[in-house]
Amino acid sequence: MSATEAVRTFSDLLNRIRYRGEEFVVERAGEPVCRMTPAAPPRRLSFRELVSVLRDIPGADAGYAADVRDAVREQGRLPRSPWGR
Repeated sequence: MSATEAVRTFSDLLNRIRYRGEEFVVERAGEPVCRMTPAAPPRRLSFRELVSVLRDIPGADAGYAADVRDAVREQGRLPRSPWGR
């Protein structure tokens, strides 16, 4: 499919990919530029894998808590809500 045709029929193209599982190769000047295919379903992690990923995230550096406290202090107070509470 030409890039021009893909642009003109983009909404229909997305529907055909999503609902019918069709795939398309988009070309510019007769040369393939990209392939449009249905997105892969999101990968699901087991609880064990999630725990492993969370353990591998680096902790905050020493100045992080101080930076957060300073930012909160500088932010000031919010105005009182006109709806009560």
